[in-house]
Amino acid sequence: MPLHPGERGCHYPSRVRIDLHTHSRVSDGTDSPEELVRAAQAAGLDVVALTDHDTADGWAEAAATAAEIGIELVRGMEISTLHQGRSVHLLGYLPDPTYPPLVTELQHVLEGRRHRLPMMVERLRGLGVEITVDDVLAVSPDAAASGRPHVADALVRLGVVADRDEAFDTLLAAGRPGYVGRYATSLDQAIALVAEAGGASVIAHVWGRSTSERPGEAELASLQELGLTGLEVDHQDHDATRRDRLRAIARNLGLVVTGSSDYHGTGKTMHDLGVNTTAPEEYARLIDAAATASAASGRPTPQVIR
Repeated sequence: MPLHPGERGCHYPSRVRIDLHTHSRVSDGTDSPEELVRAAQAAGLDVVALTDHDTADGWAEAAATAAEIGIELVRGMEISTLHQGRSVHLLGYLPDPTYPPLVTELQHVLEGRRHRLPMMVERLRGLGVEITVDDVLAVSPDAAASGRPHVADALVRLGVVADRDEAFDTLLAAGRPGYVGRYATSLDQAIALVAEAGGASVIAHVWGRSTSERPGEAELASLQELGLTGLEVDHQDHDATRRDRLRAIARNLGLVVTGSSDYHGTGKTMHDLGVNTTAPEEYARLIDAAATASAASGRPTPQVIR
């Protein structure tokens, strides 16, 4: 049944399996929100969060399915941000999706994706790749905005590459010939917006896409002062050493530690539902943090579906 995050003190047995980072085809996954929630239950999860990129458009469908089949759903989003010149993804859990400043900023981010698409296509065509914007839209009809993963899917369908990984490695990743930059909000602003909207924020795959261990502990402490709640430590992009170091930083700062699959359906290999999970006590801390933010903001924040 629905439970508002303000209802504190919930305790979860140690056997509960919790995955707090997944994507549907409303962003760059391959499952519908309904299919994703059903797949989460089939994978033996007790709690799943839907965190599509820069949008809440999949929440209603996911919530209806979760209530029907009896799995706990946390509504969230993964916000595209920049921090000191680097791309950083911020997971926002249980914010009010109608909070006007958040709505405006997400619109800017999605528009940045939309405006980049024809530029990427033109750049690929300049490399001799026969691809059109319509090819990309055909593989992403449900997406809030088509992005690089959808361009990759179109390239797969056209027989240019074998899979998304090859598309990014050869053409679409930063520094590759088909890459085009786009707008992203600052990490500081995104953390503040999530808090103002009554939600809790966690940096996704903190060091997973960087050769350096940044942001470091001092930077993370500064971000915590802005409202940062936690770190996604257990992620496929982190090796054991980085997980240990991030866990130590989280312990030093009192940040919540999460673990997640970053599931994209068939769009990303080795990220099966439940491949990494969040400890029940850490999940309870995250929900309590959302409750605190909700009370402070006075916003009509979403419910956890239980």
